[in-house]
Amino acid sequence: MSLDADQIVERRRLRRKVTFWRTLGVLAVVGAIAAGVGYAVSDKVSTGGPHVARVVIGGLIRNDRERVEMLDEIGRSGARAVILSIDSPGGTVTGSEQLYDALRRLAAKKPVVAMVEGVAASGAYIAALGADHIVARRNAIVGSVGVIYQFPNVTELLKTVGVTMEDIKSSPLKASPNPYTPTTPEARAAIDALVVDSYDWFKGLVGERRRLSDAKLAAVSDGRIFTGHMALPLQLVDEIGDDRTARAWLSREKGVPENMRVRTWRTRELDTEFGWLLGMARGALDAVGLPQLGIVLSAATQGALERSQLDGLLALWHPPADR
Repeated sequence: MSLDADQIVERRRLRRKVTFWRTLGVLAVVGAIAAGVGYAVSDKVSTGGPHVARVVIGGLIRNDRERVEMLDEIGRSGARAVILSIDSPGGTVTGSEQLYDALRRLAAKKPVVAMVEGVAASGAYIAALGADHIVARRNAIVGSVGVIYQFPNVTELLKTVGVTMEDIKSSPLKASPNPYTPTTPEARAAIDALVVDSYDWFKGLVGERRRLSDAKLAAVSDGRIFTGHMALPLQLVDEIGDDRTARAWLSREKGVPENMRVRTWRTRELDTEFGWLLGMARGALDAVGLPQLGIVLSAATQGALERSQLDGLLALWHPPADR
């Protein structure tokens, strides 16, 4: 009888320890997120005094009204210049256009230099075009000038399971293309016209902002990507280097001292820099009461999930998934 009681006491003690460490872990993650949010807010609110503003463009580019408001606020702040730190494969055409327009408004008030840290492809290169000067690391990825519209078609799959989708619509091109019926030549031509129209806009932007001849524009606008080293003679970037190169250009061309303090501006929302932390918090909260739960998504799977949330025309580059 005493042995049973000892076992019950020991189990209760163990349960309290497990609950304590779970709670501590969750609080630590939530506290870290709160600190990140607090830093983002305080960093944005403290806008007085001369400084160089750093804006990070990472992850997939979508429409982001708060980011536009932040860029407008930088234009009204004491910032002497802006460094646009880019590491993104692009995103939606409309999101990239919105970001480009906001950057051009900002560049009318402050000198803006783009620093390609890793990738500035497709829509992210559109963002770089919004700067006055583009610096890229030697092995950074730039380019991918093009537009894509992707849609699945599962008609053959439906045939194998004996399912037929029927619809009644006002006109042949309504809700076309759709994944349940073969794509008609008319529907394909309609989507092709959208892609060509947006591509012409993108290509014209590259030609105008980079002052390219027709021959050179044709050579860089076939959708391929380039390293920073390859992009330099093609006039897609202005210099090979890093942050110091960007600061030196600001000093040399715009009179902004190289030793001026740099302040990173962020929106009030958790951006791509804190996405991993948000994921940890969600995982920790889900794990409370489920100590055996452990789900790990591969990088390719996470990328596919992100891309599945993008609608419409895309200015996006991504390497093929591992087979």
